[in-house]
Amino acid sequence: MAAEWKRISLCEAGVTLIDCDHRTPPAAESGYPYISIPQLKDGRIQLNHVRRISAEHFVEWTRKAKPRQDDVILSRRCNPGETAYVPGGLDCALGQNLVLLRADGKTLFPPFLRWLVRGQDWWEQVGTFINVGAVFESLKCADIPNFSMPLPPLSEQRAIAAILGALDDKIELNRRMNATLESMARALFQSWFVDFDPVRAKLDGRQPAGMDAATGAVFPEHFDHKADGVVPMGWNCKRWGDIATLEYGKSIRDYRESRGKYRVFGTNGPIGFHDEALCNSAGIIIGRKGAYRGVHYSPEPFFAIDTAFYLKPTATLDLRWAYYELLRFDINSMDSGSAIPSTSREDFYGIPVIVPPPEIQAAFGNIISGWFAKVFANDRESRTLATLRDTLLPKLLSGELTVAAATRLTEHA
Repeated sequence: MAAEWKRISLCEAGVTLIDCDHRTPPAAESGYPYISIPQLKDGRIQLNHVRRISAEHFVEWTRKAKPRQDDVILSRRCNPGETAYVPGGLDCALGQNLVLLRADGKTLFPPFLRWLVRGQDWWEQVGTFINVGAVFESLKCADIPNFSMPLPPLSEQRAIAAILGALDDKIELNRRMNATLESMARALFQSWFVDFDPVRAKLDGRQPAGMDAATGAVFPEHFDHKADGVVPMGWNCKRWGDIATLEYGKSIRDYRESRGKYRVFGTNGPIGFHDEALCNSAGIIIGRKGAYRGVHYSPEPFFAIDTAFYLKPTATLDLRWAYYELLRFDINSMDSGSAIPSTSREDFYGIPVIVPPPEIQAAFGNIISGWFAKVFANDRESRTLATLRDTLLPKLLSGELTVAAATRLTEHA
């Protein structure tokens, strides 16, 4: 089947290259996303930490190149060849060293383009045309339209795009669901342990909102005026060194990206899987070395490598409460002063913390435990679907696997 596919260039397939505006607009506190190279990840546009620009600058910076649905954004420099497709409903502007690829739909189905630029033939073309003599490896705008790849008939393009798109959409749905659950947990923590809403309600003679009578009963009715400030009656002003220690992770070399019994954590989050656990229960991992060091929670046994710490309670703590309490602080500001940015245990131990009684911590943990379980299940499902997608992609683009066979595999999944 693949032998019958015609190998043609992007230009012959009706793909137009649109270059970016070679300037950078000033940042704004809010507004339209200004897409730069770090936002291109796994074929999607990641808007976390994206630069924002004003409406006025958005109009100016999209006169030349305004991304449309199913366009592909391509990095010419710094990870040259990296791409992400533009989803429907996203108004954004293009950053420097990025270009748009736009299919006219006559020979190449626009939603298929996002998958075509992730296949083996695409990366072979990147390797052929990459400009290695420059200070930074890059692709020339004049060369990209000459990339040639085998192209299936339009009917098969549509079918392939539907199969791979369905898997990717489910992964994205899981991500959004997890973001919603995370927001719910953060909002509940803010209400209980920062704003003290249940205590204020009881102080006013009201039943605390959003909880049953048994849960409301564990909250005090008054505040206590202490040297460190006003806290709910019976809650203790401590420092993290009073209630926990930071233990060093261990070196490990043979972890795998997608397979294994236990999740492996590094300084900024999960990095793979292994068949052994360093900690045989749920736990909190805190980044130890690196420019970005995060706080992470594992609801089951895990392995922390030597660029991370894991939290070991020395008092009665519900780790789900402790996790959200730790998210309130900027771990990256705790620098030991070494050449490589690293978390200072001394600084960590000095962080003040208002510790609620164990029964209140547990009440919070019991409510969000189901949300944690759903987040973890969604992550596990997304990993399975991503593995299937990444397995099907090269086989479908090469013609090794028929659309019918791929459909059966996705239906089973």
